[in-house]
Amino acid sequence: MRLALICVLLLNLTPDATNAQEVARSGQGAMIRTLDKVSGRTADLEFGLLQRHSIGKLQIELTECRYPADNPSGDAFAQLDIREAGATEPFFRGWMIASSPAISALDHPRYDVWVLRCIIS
Repeated sequence: MRLALICVLLLNLTPDATNAQEVARSGQGAMIRTLDKVSGRTADLEFGLLQRHSIGKLQIELTECRYPADNPSGDAFAQLDIREAGATEPFFRGWMIASSPAISALDHPRYDVWVLRCIIS
């Protein structure tokens, strides 16, 4: 009896697929800011999904961008692959968070890259 009660309680506490879809939605692209630490120049680049841009010797590719469903202009989570020109393995591969860029930052001696927001329709 106790085991059945525990199972029922756990099922009610587990979020279902509908709730997970309401938490984050996918954008059609992302706005990414870059900084050249040597020249001090910044650039805002608009990415579509799976689109690649080059800045100096870096090639940046956006794989996915997600945002909170209840606040589309709020926090963005972008998955990026960043390679140096000619390299087969990415220098950085992972998620960057707009509100906390230092959590998962690109560690490059010349360039900084961070996500600003997702692009939605």
